[in-house]
Amino acid sequence: MDANKTQLVYMDYNATTPCDRDVVNEMLPYFTQMYGNAASIHYDLGWYSKTAVDNARKQVANLINADQLEIIFTSGATEGNNLAIRGVYEACKSKGNHLITCKTEHKATLDTLEHLQRIGANVTFLDVDDRGMINLDELGKTINKETILVCLMYANNETGVIHPFAEIGELCKKNKIMFMCDATQAVGKVPIDVKNSLVDILTFSAHKMYGPKGVGAVFIKDGHKTDIMPQITGGGHENGMRSGTLNVPAIVGFGKAAENAMKELESNANSKLVPLRNQLEDFLIGLGEVKLNGGNVKRLPHVTNISFFNIDGKRLLKSLNKFLAVSSGSACSSASLDTSHVLKAMGISSETAQSTIRFSIGKYTTEDDIDFAINKIKGILASLRPMNTKT
Repeated sequence: MDANKTQLVYMDYNATTPCDRDVVNEMLPYFTQMYGNAASIHYDLGWYSKTAVDNARKQVANLINADQLEIIFTSGATEGNNLAIRGVYEACKSKGNHLITCKTEHKATLDTLEHLQRIGANVTFLDVDDRGMINLDELGKTINKETILVCLMYANNETGVIHPFAEIGELCKKNKIMFMCDATQAVGKVPIDVKNSLVDILTFSAHKMYGPKGVGAVFIKDGHKTDIMPQITGGGHENGMRSGTLNVPAIVGFGKAAENAMKELESNANSKLVPLRNQLEDFLIGLGEVKLNGGNVKRLPHVTNISFFNIDGKRLLKSLNKFLAVSSGSACSSASLDTSHVLKAMGISSETAQSTIRFSIGKYTTEDDIDFAINKIKGILASLRPMNTKT
């Protein structure tokens, strides 16, 4: 380990991931050589682009064991969540206007549901316990004859806590209602098989799995497209579900990233993240005056969320960010000074939430990076915490 190491060590993989070099190389020809519009299939340049999009759709579908026609390309999971939630509400509100989610969902879900609530929807926001888990019995009791959609994420973006995906699907099937899952943080990191699960809609983004920003997908189970009203109209692209000229280079990159992720899942490459995460986590817990948020439940292998006590949270994050790229919560909420809604829902005080740090590592994280982080964190905490004085 180089004691003079000064570069920023990246530990914010939940915010975004670096684009793999082979992903970039796959994209490049579609900017300058094969630049046709994928809808212009009456000549070769357009046909080449359409063929590339079809191949990427197959690669993305394979990653989650879907059929190609069940994949709709979007600009990312935020758009996908809007398409799914608004689309189901508009298409199915004659059947009922009740939607169910929980208080720790991503803002892309919560803000969308709050908007629908203002225009007539009845939305239930389920509580979570101090680990960030929903109560399945409460979910079951909340479902009624007006319920048309349950929106619950696969894994939380701040804590890594994994919801009981299979059990939620069973409840929805039993009650004949649709189950939508924001799986942005999970796809490509843990195995997801939509064909052998009971999820109806699943959203995710390329940039969380070493692909380009600005592209994502919605999986819509075969037979459910009529239950979703398109939210972007003007040409009938993507089987009428999402109009607009396709971003061919980004879609090609998404496909390559999905192919890479599938190979890594098959080889269990992500297993190396658990000991690295645990090494960092065990050190931090061993320091005392800290709390692991979301502990003792199933979590993603690369995320740890730690509250530090007896310290100024703003000064802590500012000091850490000189050496470590870490965050205090969701990247989409970082511009806001509000306390993390996820931690608040878990019963964590505003003061403690403000001194809480999310560490999320990835496939380029090394043991040297963990050692470097440990040394820096130890020194920063020593300098910021008030000295114990004898009386």
